[in-house]
Amino acid sequence: MAAPRGSPIVDKEKKYDRQLRLWGDHGQAALESAQVCLINATATGTEILKNIILPGIGSFSVVDGNKVKGEDVGNNFFLDKDSIGKSRAQATTEFLLELNSDVRGDFVEESPEQLLENNPQFFESFNLVVATDLVERTLLDLAATLWSSGIPLLVCRSYGFIGYMRLVVKEHTVIESHPDNARDDLRLDCPFPGLVHFVDSLDLSQMTKQEHMHTPYLVIDYKFLEKWKAEHGGNIPKTYKEKESLRQMIRSGVLVNENGVPEIEENFEEAAKSINASVVPTRIPSEVQEIFNDPACVNLTSESCSFWVIAQAVKQFVENEGCGKLPLRGSIPDMTADSKRYIQLQNVYIEQAKIDISAVTSRVNQILVSLGKTPDSIPDSEIKLFCKNSQFLRVVRCRSLAEEYNRDTSSASDIALHLENPDSEVVFYVLLRAADRFYNQYNRYPGSYDDQVEADTYKLKSCVHNILHEWGVNLTLKDDHINEMCRYGAAELHSIAAFIGGAAAQEVIKIITHQFVPFSNTYIYNAITASSATFQL
Repeated sequence: MAAPRGSPIVDKEKKYDRQLRLWGDHGQAALESAQVCLINATATGTEILKNIILPGIGSFSVVDGNKVKGEDVGNNFFLDKDSIGKSRAQATTEFLLELNSDVRGDFVEESPEQLLENNPQFFESFNLVVATDLVERTLLDLAATLWSSGIPLLVCRSYGFIGYMRLVVKEHTVIESHPDNARDDLRLDCPFPGLVHFVDSLDLSQMTKQEHMHTPYLVIDYKFLEKWKAEHGGNIPKTYKEKESLRQMIRSGVLVNENGVPEIEENFEEAAKSINASVVPTRIPSEVQEIFNDPACVNLTSESCSFWVIAQAVKQFVENEGCGKLPLRGSIPDMTADSKRYIQLQNVYIEQAKIDISAVTSRVNQILVSLGKTPDSIPDSEIKLFCKNSQFLRVVRCRSLAEEYNRDTSSASDIALHLENPDSEVVFYVLLRAADRFYNQYNRYPGSYDDQVEADTYKLKSCVHNILHEWGVNLTLKDDHINEMCRYGAAELHSIAAFIGGAAAQEVIKIITHQFVPFSNTYIYNAITASSATFQL
C-alpha cells in the first residue's frame, strides 16, 4: 500500500531524491543511522558538517573548547559577530542544526586534549571522527586511540592555499564501488543453460519482418558469435580485425527487400556496435582475486565481519557451482526490442542470478554454522547485494598515522621519488610537516606575526632540512615554497575550507555507506594551480 501524499516517508523521498539515486535507500539508511564527531569547529570543520547534514546524517557531535574570536567570524559562515566570546562548539552547532530538521546534534565544550586524557572512551560511539586544526602531538594521540578501537579518522586541514586530507582506517570494505567503466555481465563467451535455451528457441530465418527488426541485439550477437566460433576453433574474436569481421557478418544478416536492397535494422546495427562491450572474455577482476586470496578471507574467525564471510562463500562458489566465474549480475542493458522478448531475455538473466545467489547463500549459512553463528546472522539482502556487485569489490587499508610519522629512510623513498619533480604536490606535504615541527619548537606556526615572517622563513627552512635529512632524502625545496608557507601564517581561507569541506564530506559518506572507493591515504590540494593529487604515504 502506497504511503499517502504528504506523509513523512513521501516527504523524505522527495527531499533526498537526488542522493537516493546515487546510493539507494540502503545507503541513505546507513547515513541516517550514523554518528559523526567533529573535533574543532573551524571553517573547514563546519563546511564538512554542512555537507553531511544536508543529505541527512543521523547525528553529529562537535568537540571544541575554544571561544569564538573575531578571526573565526571573518572566515566561518556559521558564526556571526554576536557569537564572539561564546562557546565555538555551541554557536556552530546551533547554526548547523538549522540546516536540516532530521539531524540531531550536540556539542562538548572541552578541548580534545582534555577529552583524550579524561574520557578517551567518548569516541567509541562514533562511526567516524573528523579532526581539524589539531597540533601534531594531539593528532597522534587521537589517531592511536581511534586506531586501537577500529574507528576511522579523517584528518582535514586548510593552510593558506593548501588543502590536505589524510584517511586513517585499518580496513574499509566496499561492496558497491560504482566503477565508471563497468561492463555489462552478459556471458556471451560462456553462455549459461537458460540463455542457450532461450536464444535457441528463436529462429531469425522464421521471423516476420517486424519480429526480425525488434529482436534484442544480445540474441543477434549470440547467434553470430556461435557461428564465428564454429568457424574459428571455438574461439571468440580478440583482435580488431577479427571483431570487424564479426561486425560485417552481423551486418550481412539484415533482411533484403524485393529490390535486393538491405533493410535498415537498428537492432542489427546495435549488435555490430556492441561487439567490443558484449563479446569479451568473462574473467574475475584482479582486485577481486586479491580479496579471495587475502588472509582475512582465507582464515575466517568468529570475529570476521560479514564482508569476509560472504567473500569466502563466493570464492567457494567460483571454485564449484560457478565453474570459475562469479555470480551473474542479473541485468542487461537497454536495447531496441519488442517488450515481450526484451522482458523474456531480462528474466533469463534474473533467474540465473537468483540461482547463483541461492548457491552462495547456502554456502554462507554453512560457513556461519562452522563459525558458531546462526545461519540468519547475515541477512539475505546483504548476500544478494554482494553477489550483484561481486565484480566490483574493493578493500582499502591505510597505514596508521604513527607508522607514517615514524617512517625510516627505507619508507621515505617514495617521497624522494615524488620530490624529484619540484612542482609535485608532495612538496606541500613536506611543508605541512615542517610547519608542525616549527610549532613543536616555538609553540606557534611560522609567519603568525607579520614582523617575524623573514626570521621565521629561516627557521622553517631549517625544519624542512632536518625532516628531509631524517628521511634520508637528499633534495631541497624551492625557497619560493618556503617563503610562501611563512606568508600564509597558518591562515584558514574560507574558499579553501569550502573546497576541502566538500571533498571531505564525500569521503565521509563513502566510509559510512560503504559505497564508492575512498582515497588512500593522503590527498593534497594546491589552490594556486587548482591541482590536486592522492598519495600513499
